[in-house]
Amino acid sequence: MSRTEHVIERAMAAVAASKALREAEAQRRRETFQKIQIANQRRPNIPKGIQLPLDLH
Repeated sequence: MSRTEHVIERAMAAVAASKALREAEAQRRRETFQKIQIANQRRPNIPKGIQLPLDLH
């Protein structure tokens, strides 16, 4: 292989590594935001005007 082919091969490897890293980061972000959305959906159903008892013993 000539030097040009080696340079092109290294560049393509760098692009592939960058793409894999970017996709892994995007997947991690999707999972994190999905957990946040699930947490936001679970709101306690507390009727207004009712005081909750606190056990302070």
